[in-house]
Amino acid sequence: MGEQPLPGGARGLQEAARWRLAVRVLVTGGAGFIGSHVAEALLAAGHEVLVLDDLSAGDTANVPAGARFVRVDLCDRAAVLEAVKAFRPEEVNHHAAQTNLRFSVENPMADARANVLGTLHLLEAALAVGTRRFLYASTGGAIYGEPARLPADEGTPVQPLAPYGFHKFLGEEVLRLLASGGRIATCTLRYGNVYGPRQNPKGEAGVVAIFATQLLRGARPTIFGDGSKTRDYVFVEDVVRASLLAMEKAPPGACYNIGTGQPTTDQRIFDLVRAAVGANLTPIYGSKRPGEVDHIYLDCRRAERELGWRPTVSLDEGIRRTVAFYRAKAN
Repeated sequence: MGEQPLPGGARGLQEAARWRLAVRVLVTGGAGFIGSHVAEALLAAGHEVLVLDDLSAGDTANVPAGARFVRVDLCDRAAVLEAVKAFRPEEVNHHAAQTNLRFSVENPMADARANVLGTLHLLEAALAVGTRRFLYASTGGAIYGEPARLPADEGTPVQPLAPYGFHKFLGEEVLRLLASGGRIATCTLRYGNVYGPRQNPKGEAGVVAIFATQLLRGARPTIFGDGSKTRDYVFVEDVVRASLLAMEKAPPGACYNIGTGQPTTDQRIFDLVRAAVGANLTPIYGSKRPGEVDHIYLDCRRAERELGWRPTVSLDEGIRRTVAFYRAKAN
């Protein structure tokens, strides 16, 4: 960025360092769940933010005040290049994705377009304007499949059970291949099951949001399977902090698992959400869905060593805060 005029007086002395460090950051998926929280945190830190989103799953109401917004489908190569050239981001934070695992099984080509081709177009555009750093949000919940040993660390073999996990890994490979030679510093974050306010309860991925909204309106949620499947649930606030730390500290080419390192069953999630809602309903148990992993949780010690990151929001607290959000939204 060019030189910014410093605000005057004592406030100017306090703000000077932050203004000098402010950069232009492009956030894809910034009208969605995780991306909107990331954009909000970047703005709070004094950065200039452009949100790109096609609104297929997001909502303009989620775009934080102060961020610019352009509606763009990342599969439209020319539109992506035009938006990126106009903003010329110094950093890219790529959270836009097709995240519905069942959709990826039924429509693998559409999933590949969103999660591979869209990433390729965005990276090409970033390289064209000299972007310095590119952070890619991947999946730790689907990329490892059913590991022989748990928790899964970043060296665990990639053996996804569904196109979604495979295509997110191909996105990682796009970064690795095109960023070679030091043209751009890349970093990949493999998230566990992220939950929290603003998650879309109409999809399949946000089980906390789904359970909360259904129980709040007196409906019985469905657990697919017998309730014993385990996942690594991490609160969105902790994920955002990991994203900002990675953009600041991660060495080029780094990859980090971001989770809690703790397995939690579907049944426990239901029980915690039900308690937070104050309901006494029982779940419906349905058939397990194809492509779903039975048990996964993540070893996140690399992020702690290299970024100084660890999760701080407990599952109980995170679910209480999430239920409070959907309760307020329903009123």
